[in-house]
Amino acid sequence: MNNIRLVILIFLGLWMHPLCSGTDTLQIGIIKDPPFIFEDASGSYDGISVHLWEQIADRLNLQFEYALYSDKLGILRALDYNEIDLSIDPMFVNPTRLKLFDVSQPFFISSIGVATTSKDKSQLQVFLSNFFSLDFFRLILLLVFIIFVFGFILWLFERRHNKRQFRPGLIGLFDGLWWSAVTMTTVGYGDKAPKTKAGRIIAMIWMFTAIVLISGFTATIASTLTIRALGSDIQHVDDLRRDQNLGTVYASSAYDFLNKHDIAIGISYDSPEEAIRGLLNKETNVLVYDKTVLDYIINTNQLNEDINLLPVNFNKQYQSIFMPKENDLMDKVNPEILSIISDIQWHEVLKEYDVRVE
Repeated sequence: MNNIRLVILIFLGLWMHPLCSGTDTLQIGIIKDPPFIFEDASGSYDGISVHLWEQIADRLNLQFEYALYSDKLGILRALDYNEIDLSIDPMFVNPTRLKLFDVSQPFFISSIGVATTSKDKSQLQVFLSNFFSLDFFRLILLLVFIIFVFGFILWLFERRHNKRQFRPGLIGLFDGLWWSAVTMTTVGYGDKAPKTKAGRIIAMIWMFTAIVLISGFTATIASTLTIRALGSDIQHVDDLRRDQNLGTVYASSAYDFLNKHDIAIGISYDSPEEAIRGLLNKETNVLVYDKTVLDYIINTNQLNEDINLLPVNFNKQYQSIFMPKENDLMDKVNPEILSIISDIQWHEVLKEYDVRVE
């Protein structure tokens, strides 16, 4: 009986030994991905993800060392082959990754952004492209239609009782259109005015409606022209299809996003810094990548005058820590993530790294 117990204890000891030794020093997979992970002047790693992980490790009394990889694909392979214990590089969650890995609570929300160079067009070109744009034409066409509707309604009421100002036939329709236009612009020449009770009621309704319309149209036109003045016509995902020289970072969420939408990729870079250099060197016309990372690189390198980060957001992403499947450490890490990011100090950390939360 004692011999059986001894065999069981020896077996359990041998079985537990690799687990214990494996947790002595955790291998943490990282790639240089500012502002989440970067190397500071002293050669140490810093960034949002590093700050978060080192707080977690300190609370859980974990020993670890960083294992640097060149890209996200290398980290995913290392996780799959259990070469590392976890990755703190923020990666977005999709159904495939959820099946292959254990995924933590999201600690950051970002989206895919679009950057273009600032000096592709002259001021005259920008003005002409704005003025003759399809969006601008649609707004003007809608405004003319509304003017015509109110002019036509007034003409119907006035044509029999006010024939001198609102004449019969097609020319009378023009009289109504003229009155509607000058009333909307508050010019009010006074050459035409309704005399019937119904006509005056229509006129009063149109006056108040025109005030709201002009305010709304002014804001909409200004917004449309401002977006276009940034140097790009990209406002929707389908607009990316028009550019034959589109760049992104290989194996990134943006890379997957473009492939998922069957958008041709002109050139793939190994890192976001390399992609930014490619954009500046005119190797690519449009750069699609994580908006937070693009914003950080542009601001910290003072490239705002050379590169425009467009006011568009594609594919909101919830970014997490990844571990191999069935890793018991996840149950300990998740509560710490929630505790840290829910604290007011976390917002100060994001400010420290010059990150704007969406």
